[in-house]
Amino acid sequence: MSDASIDNVADAAIDDDEIPLEVVSDVEYTWEDTLRDILYAYVVIPGKILLNDYRALVGFGIVLLYLATATLGTWLLEPTSMWAGERLTQPFQTMAHPLGTDPQGRDLLKLIVYGTPPVLTMMFSGGLFVVVVGTIVGTLAGFAGGRIDSVLSTATDVALTIPGLPLIIVLAVTLNPKNPILIGILLGINGWGGLARNLRSQVLSIREEEYVEAARAMGVTTRSVLSKDILPNMMPYVMYNFMSSMRGVLFASVGLYYLGVLPYSQENWGVLIDQAYTNGALTTWSMFHWIVWPILAVVTLSLGLILISQSTDKLFNPRVRARHED
Repeated sequence: MSDASIDNVADAAIDDDEIPLEVVSDVEYTWEDTLRDILYAYVVIPGKILLNDYRALVGFGIVLLYLATATLGTWLLEPTSMWAGERLTQPFQTMAHPLGTDPQGRDLLKLIVYGTPPVLTMMFSGGLFVVVVGTIVGTLAGFAGGRIDSVLSTATDVALTIPGLPLIIVLAVTLNPKNPILIGILLGINGWGGLARNLRSQVLSIREEEYVEAARAMGVTTRSVLSKDILPNMMPYVMYNFMSSMRGVLFASVGLYYLGVLPYSQENWGVLIDQAYTNGALTTWSMFHWIVWPILAVVTLSLGLILISQSTDKLFNPRVRARHED
């Protein structure tokens, strides 16, 4: 082959390589493309991952059932009242009272349904408070270092040394809160210390990674480093603690209502358990269903949260996400 032919082949190859670059440079990235990428990254891929995990399916199914009960259930069913039905109707004996009635003739299904919204509100507000405060304090303490780390670590140590249950009881008796959101925050007020301490330890190790140091050396802002390089690595642990904190608030609220520490409310699972136990439902077969249903409501909701927390590891695992991106 002559030199001229070789030059022509080289020029043609160069031209072929430049064509895709010119085409790509002319493509405009519209807001529709951005929206599609966001939906694909945060909706489609997580949906594929969750659909392939039976724990996530069962867990989200249980939680969605409770959400539907708290919204549609209270809309479809009228509140129950004393002597609304026959006394101590057994479960599944009549469609008017499928779960039976208590000694006062109140429908147990309606009591469970109307007790669901405040319980879910307390759980979400308490869990969110624990996660937000713990994540902010732990991440800043580990990433900033220096005096900021000393101040935040001292505050975390103080929060960890205060006994949780006595503090909650004192605050509940003093403040006498009735708003479910305030009760949830009150029940989670002492739960952020452990999360903050563990996240601080994780951030101390992650910030020494090569990709984090490279980003900081390139002048990437602190906000971008935290949001893109550090927080994504901690999200499985944060989500697990969110679910765990919600379970803790669930058990604490039911227990404190059972003990009578929190303000009395007829539409609460803890109060229902207390009334059933006080009237001898554990030892009387005709009243046993009175105490079984609220206990099953607590246990089933707790099971759903546990299954969701176990499935979050796959949701934030880069290898699993990359496999589903295909």
